[in-house]
Amino acid sequence: MKRLLFLLLIPFLAAQTTTEVEITAEPAHHLAVENDYIRAFNVEIAPHTATLMHHHRHDYVYVTIGDAHISKEVEGKPPVEVKLANGDTRFSPGNFAHIARNLADQPFRNVTIELMQDEKLRQTTSHWPEESGETTFPGGRRKILFVKDGVRVTEVNLEPGATMPSHHHDGAHLVVAVSDLDLRSDVEGQGPMPGKFQAGEIKWLTGGYTHTVTNVGKSPARLVTVEF
Repeated sequence: MKRLLFLLLIPFLAAQTTTEVEITAEPAHHLAVENDYIRAFNVEIAPHTATLMHHHRHDYVYVTIGDAHISKEVEGKPPVEVKLANGDTRFSPGNFAHIARNLADQPFRNVTIELMQDEKLRQTTSHWPEESGETTFPGGRRKILFVKDGVRVTEVNLEPGATMPSHHHDGAHLVVAVSDLDLRSDVEGQGPMPGKFQAGEIKWLTGGYTHTVTNVGKSPARLVTVEF
C-alpha cells in the first residue's frame, strides 16, 4: 500500500519541484537580436508540448506569428487558456515565471522582445508626439498599437505595389515580419535598398534617416515596428 501511495504521489511531487530556468536557457526561445535596448527571441513550441518553467525578468512585447491556442501557466496561479490571431501584438510586464503550453495541432510561434532598459524607461515621460491613431494611404495602413516603457509599437499593412509615404526615423527600431516580406526602402541620399524577410524574421535598424517603403512583392505585406 505504501509503495502504491508513493507511486501516485510522484507526479504531484514532480509538479511541486519544477525547475525554473532563465529565458536564455529555455530550449524553445532562440536568441536572435541582443543589444543595449532589447533581447529578442524567436519562439517555437511544437504541437501539444510546453516550454520549461522560465523567468521573464524584463517587461516585453510579443508578436504572434500564425494563429495560436495556448495555456499560460504562471507560477503560483491557475492556467489561463488564450487564443491568439496571426499578428496579435501585446505588452506584458515582467518579473514572473511561467510555462507556455501549445494546445493546438500546429507549432506555436512568436517573437518575444525583452525591453532591457524597462526600469529606467518606466520613469521617463513619453517623447512620442503620437501615441495612438491610424493613418491610411493608397493600398496601405499604419496603426500605432500602443506606447509602453517609452517604446512605440506600430503595425504596417501594405498591399502589393503600395508605398508607405516618406517618414523619418530619429532613433533605432526593430522590424518584425508578420508575413513574408518583399520590400524596397528608398532612403533619401542613398537610393533604393531591397529587403526580403520570412514571417517571424527580425531586423534591428539604426535611426537618422528618411525613407519610403514599397511592397514590391505579389502578396500583402504585414510588419510590426518597435521604436525607441
